[in-house]
Amino acid sequence: MNLTLITHIIIALSGIALTTYAYFRPSAAHLRAAYVAIGLTFATGFYLVAMAPAHMVEACTSGLMYLGVVSIGIVAARAKLARMQMVSVDVHTELN
Repeated sequence: MNLTLITHIIIALSGIALTTYAYFRPSAAHLRAAYVAIGLTFATGFYLVAMAPAHMVEACTSGLMYLGVVSIGIVAARAKLARMQMVSVDVHTELN
């Protein structure tokens, strides 16, 4: 259980780091990496709750806060990537 919890925490922190990186360096690949880390976080979280259901309220509260933080980051990164792609298309059409 302790190793699973440590793995879960490392994956969750990686998800936050990858989401932050996707915001500052937006690309489809960076967003996919963040999605994978977020999915793995929830998979390990569900496993931990299944193994210790007595802590479900705390886990769900933490999970919702995590989801809120990474969702805001993902939405911001996707918007930034879309703006960059629009500018790239505009520049490309002006050159032709």
